[in-house]
Amino acid sequence: MQKQAPKIFLISGPSGVGKDSIVEEIRKIYTDFHFVITAVTRTKRNDEIDGKNHFFVTEDKFNEMIKNDELIEWSKVYKNYYGVPKNQIDKPISENRSVLIRVDVQGAEKIKSKIPSVITIFIKPENFDQIEKHLSSRGENSKEDINTRIGAAKGEIELSKNFDYVITNQEGNIQLVIDKVKDIIEKNLEI
Repeated sequence: MQKQAPKIFLISGPSGVGKDSIVEEIRKIYTDFHFVITAVTRTKRNDEIDGKNHFFVTEDKFNEMIKNDELIEWSKVYKNYYGVPKNQIDKPISENRSVLIRVDVQGAEKIKSKIPSVITIFIKPENFDQIEKHLSSRGENSKEDINTRIGAAKGEIELSKNFDYVITNQEGNIQLVIDKVKDIIEKNLEI
């Protein structure tokens, strides 16, 4: 059987909806996929590793990447810059490896406009209390920051209609979300 052409999958959703946890589990299932590492100017969280979770860069370095056209998309979100380096997609695709991108809703729209074949998956919270609880449990977001993110989440959920798939992350049942993402990936790999 001939190997299918590699696909690009994109997971997005509001801050605090569980994207990182979902991607970590998907990473264990699809070990041959390339999981895109984004460049960020925000401070590294305690459990994050530079070059694994993100490329943590200075604002000067990020601006240099913009100037050199090294990013497929970038935006400033919550006072920090986030971007997807082009080589994080181009290199694995050239090696016939499928790619999974975890990006915010703004980034998802920009990537879809540049790569129309990308398969987009939106992770939606069951309710806004869920987001508040997850952001509070991180212990690194102020009450004002949490409220800003919840306000943004309301607008982001409106944009979920532009995604190929929308999955609700029911509190306490992340395995169901992981299974649904896996089903979406499997279905699209067969096409």
